[in-house]
Amino acid sequence: MSEHHNHGHDDHGHGHHDAHAVHYSLKDYSIGFALAVILTVIPFWLVMGNILDPSMTRFVIMGFAGVQVVVHMIYFLHMNSKSEGGWNMMALILTIVLLGIVLSGSIWVMYHMNANMMPGMGDAAAVTSHGTHDMP
Repeated sequence: MSEHHNHGHDDHGHGHHDAHAVHYSLKDYSIGFALAVILTVIPFWLVMGNILDPSMTRFVIMGFAGVQVVVHMIYFLHMNSKSEGGWNMMALILTIVLLGIVLSGSIWVMYHMNANMMPGMGDAAAVTSHGTHDMP
């Protein structure tokens, strides 16, 4: 005598475990890969070709890096508003906020790096490179 307790959850043989699951195809992965390559090649070209002013290049590279993180999260980590009841979207928003803080902090540090150096450090580099042969 076998007991079968269904409790109203018939599977009907379809094999669907989650009706809200998002399925990704090779096309989605190909789009993500193409975007990742483009978002890597353009900054590389900007640096190697010396296309923009160096300070402007920094900002452009940071922007491309931020967009690439979001592309990876959407196309490869499958974070969107439909998966996991929307919690993945909340994680994506948190990541974007943290990314903004890290990128803006990095830009601020790079921009103010020379002003925040210890006094005399620029002179020490000049003395060691030019005046070492004058020592007795």
